[in-house]
Amino acid sequence: GHGDPDDIGPEFLAHLTNITVPQGRDISFTCVVDNLGLYRVAWIKSDSKAILGIHTHMVSLNPRLSVTHNGHNTWKLHISRVQINDSGSYMCQVNTDPMKSLSGHLDVVVPPDIMNHRENNQEEGVSTEGGSISLICSATGVPEPKVQWRREDGKDIILRAENRDKQAFKYIEGERLTLTNVHRSDIGGYNCIASNGVPPSVSKRFDVHVNFPPAIKAFNQLVAAPLEREVTLECIVEVYPKPLNGWYRNEGNIKLHNGSKYNITEAMISHYSWHLNLTIRHLTKSDFGAYSCSSVNALGKSETRIRLQELRLPPKTTTTVAPHVHTTSKTRRKQTTGYNKGLNEVVRAKETHFSNQMQQENDIFTAGIGLPQSGSSGNTGGILESGNVNGMINGAEVHTQLPTRNGYDRTNKSPAVVPSPRTPWSFTNSGSQR
Repeated sequence: GHGDPDDIGPEFLAHLTNITVPQGRDISFTCVVDNLGLYRVAWIKSDSKAILGIHTHMVSLNPRLSVTHNGHNTWKLHISRVQINDSGSYMCQVNTDPMKSLSGHLDVVVPPDIMNHRENNQEEGVSTEGGSISLICSATGVPEPKVQWRREDGKDIILRAENRDKQAFKYIEGERLTLTNVHRSDIGGYNCIASNGVPPSVSKRFDVHVNFPPAIKAFNQLVAAPLEREVTLECIVEVYPKPLNGWYRNEGNIKLHNGSKYNITEAMISHYSWHLNLTIRHLTKSDFGAYSCSSVNALGKSETRIRLQELRLPPKTTTTVAPHVHTTSKTRRKQTTGYNKGLNEVVRAKETHFSNQMQQENDIFTAGIGLPQSGSSGNTGGILESGNVNGMINGAEVHTQLPTRNGYDRTNKSPAVVPSPRTPWSFTNSGSQR
């Protein structure tokens, strides 16, 4: 007698939704049933078949579970502060015959968390150069997290084989990171990053230490400086762990200290490199000689020597710059413009213009000094042969002051200087009279 047989009977108006929620949140399933009549709605955990509640009455003793009814056709199952074991299928069931039910699934996810390992102690990340280091990073979470290793400074992770071959990776996946045949360049921070799609991702820093003895070298092993000045001697040392550095004189017998005479500084360049400076003020004769910079740690000692010598500066003198005097082999005299113009044009003219210009010059020379002309030569109009042209040009280059003569210049604008009996040019005409 739950209802009249002619009735339609209970009917679900909506599906139960599947829910994914981070651990610790509150959730609720909603079941909407129409035409329930005298039937009842029950909530059941599917995997365990446990009845959680009937209508508005709770059966489960779990204080985080509760049911509510809006007085009409909607029932709700509430779970507060959900835990991992709350995950699974939940069923809204009506006690008809046969039973009617709907199911919804709850997924409780957990952000990743990195576990602390007892074996992860400070010694795990320490090795001497050439040894091995193994780091472990285990993470929990739902779903299971993926673990990546990255260097803190963004550099590549170097994996070396026994045969010294090496590979570089931006990141390494997996809980364990193993570095073999470690090198000083491996020193630094390594981050283990765990993520599973549930925010936030988490990371943990691991330090890698590679111990090795010091190796030191000088910037310059011979340094020169003048008296009364100051000078700085410099060394670079690679060493790990941090060394004890110092400066010495007289074969290492006298240790130098900061004061009015000396200023000693050191600066860290990288995890394992140091820059050492010794500044010596107000140099005197006694300051010149041998110095040494030294570095020592538990694995060894290293030192290098620097010799400081006097730089003798030349005495200060005042110098007078003599004025520049232009000299020529002969006294320059005023020339008639017509002759100079003709010769200069010969010197400067392009090859294509030589014929016309040389015709003009030939006329000048023929009129002035009576050079022979060939009546049978192929050189039309008494043009000088190329050899004589070259002689003229070469003569003009050597003798910058050209002799002049009355009658050379047809313009007769000014009197010319009479040349010496030996003309500076030698004119020949291979095509002259036979």
